[in-house]
Amino acid sequence: MLWAGTGLGAPARQALEFLVGHPGADEDAVAAGIGLPVATARTVLRSLEAELLAVHVGERPSRWSASPPRSSLGALLARKRQELARAELYAEQLQEVYRTAPGQQIASDLFEVVESNEQVGARYAHLLRGSRHEVLHFAKPPYVTSRITPTDASTAAGATVRPGVRLRSVYDSDGIADDECLETALGGAAAEGELRLLPGLPMKLVIFDGMAAIMPLRRDDPEAGSLVVHSSTLLEVLTALFESVWERAVPLSLEGRPASPPVSAERQDGVLHSRTRDILRLMSAGMKDDAIARSLRLSRRTVQTHISELGRQLGARTRFQIALLAQERGWFEDREE
Repeated sequence: MLWAGTGLGAPARQALEFLVGHPGADEDAVAAGIGLPVATARTVLRSLEAELLAVHVGERPSRWSASPPRSSLGALLARKRQELARAELYAEQLQEVYRTAPGQQIASDLFEVVESNEQVGARYAHLLRGSRHEVLHFAKPPYVTSRITPTDASTAAGATVRPGVRLRSVYDSDGIADDECLETALGGAAAEGELRLLPGLPMKLVIFDGMAAIMPLRRDDPEAGSLVVHSSTLLEVLTALFESVWERAVPLSLEGRPASPPVSAERQDGVLHSRTRDILRLMSAGMKDDAIARSLRLSRRTVQTHISELGRQLGARTRFQIALLAQERGWFEDREE
């Protein structure tokens, strides 16, 4: 990485480093020192000479020395900076052509309108591949299930993030209506990231490293296209919105739990069994009994039995009262059992 800005290939870097420590070395010694055939080493040395990084100091045998590194590499880096400046100017010229091309809808450098599904997918895949730190994701119905592809822009779980990039997704629990939707969400979380559930998400949204975001142009019409956001101010607002929702959302994972004991033994000294706590958390996120049962691999009857028992213990008649009273008593907290 130290040499990345010079543009030198690996053999040239190795030859230069060898010459710095072995001034006046002949071509045979250089070739042996960097593990290359003599003919290849000779070509590499001539490329260093062309960049003014090495000088030919003798013919018989052919000998070479490194130029003073500070001045010679400094001059090379100055040339590279000039090349980058020209490339940046060319990029600006291309951007102007791109902005004014027929069919483009770019309001400014801060926002970009992308209309077709193919364009949305391509922009999404490009931004995801470029992410280095964290991708934040809101998913609302309709969810993509069997149609997921690596360039599908409707769900972050449908594409591949780089190793080491954190992926956090919040799914709208109102949309977990069947096993296919659930498996899509859980599969993505298990493979690549962290998943939470919450009803009534405000929008679909993906934020890439806090540097760009994709969101629908219209909440009620997913086919209307998307808005790519580059505005730092709006990105800060969207990130704050995500963090607020993330804090309120309920974690969900594929990790197996042991079978529950009889319901009558669920609560002892204010401590709930892990399975009952899972049901309580998902119920508080607004999930229906069928969705809770699917997510925890339980029968619907078992879920209803747990909820009824919780209501009886708390003296609550509605699901809302159960969640409220359980929160007041600290039953959502993980404690040793």
